[in-house]
Amino acid sequence: MIERIAGKLEQYMTLLSTRQKLVASNIANVDTPGYKTKDVDFQFEFLSRIDGALPQVIEPELPSKNDGNNVSIDREARLLAENGIRFQMASLMARGELRRMRNAIQEGKSG
Repeated sequence: MIERIAGKLEQYMTLLSTRQKLVASNIANVDTPGYKTKDVDFQFEFLSRIDGALPQVIEPELPSKNDGNNVSIDREARLLAENGIRFQMASLMARGELRRMRNAIQEGKSG
């Protein structure tokens, strides 16, 4: 059971990492003419890609500026913050699972 939970947390954190890289790339290209925002459909990817496949990168339909670039710095900042919160939550869950395992092992040794 613990391995199953740890595997799902690992997949979740891998997806968070992928999104973090995409958002950073979007921000880096905010002034690149013709650049199109890249993202992942987070919920869909998490639910459908538990088997370890790499997430599918999408180009969301967002309004473009005159130069064809559609990066919204406000949207990307929100995604960075959201991603950070999700990563903290996943890290806390992983630490909790490790703490439970350690406690179970310690109780088994003393019993």
